[in-house]
Amino acid sequence: MSVNLTKGQQISLSKSDGSSLTAVRMGLGWQAARRKGFLARLTGGGAIDLDASAVLFAGQKPIDVVFFQHLTSDDGSVRHSGDNLVGGAGHGGDDETILVDLAGVPAHVDQIVFTVNSFTGQTFAEVQNAFCRLVDETNGQELARYTLTGGGSHTAQIMAKVHRAGAGWQLKAIGEPATGRTFQDLIPVIAAHL
Repeated sequence: MSVNLTKGQQISLSKSDGSSLTAVRMGLGWQAARRKGFLARLTGGGAIDLDASAVLFAGQKPIDVVFFQHLTSDDGSVRHSGDNLVGGAGHGGDDETILVDLAGVPAHVDQIVFTVNSFTGQTFAEVQNAFCRLVDETNGQELARYTLTGGGSHTAQIMAKVHRAGAGWQLKAIGEPATGRTFQDLIPVIAAHL
């Protein structure tokens, strides 16, 4: 059963039988919002290049990142599916995914923060049906979904983070609007959520 997350909400990433998840997939989906007016009908809907990234932290220090130019973390525990330059056709599927082998994440990594940026610079007012979801990779079950609502003039979002909690992991929906074309632009904003 999936949980629809609200900004700031946390959920445990333990299975119902009490065991811990071993691998999760963070999926990002979106499509360009329909443009209005005569010229929009002539030029089409336009493509929007959103980019999913995962920044690995040890305490307050970023130590690795997985994004479209670095598809696998240095230790191999986090992998990106590759860059989608245009978004989805509105069918609700993941356009970009980041797979996290929770059991393989080095012990000194205590947080992984997921971000999304509009690399081509469009604002979220030009994006529709955008979501972030967490899936149990072992069985394909959706655990949680966070919907990007409200559009806005920002070009990025600090979406969520997974962080260590005792022997397991928790997911926190952050949903913090930001401005930036890449994850590097977001590091000062991310710092407030560590």
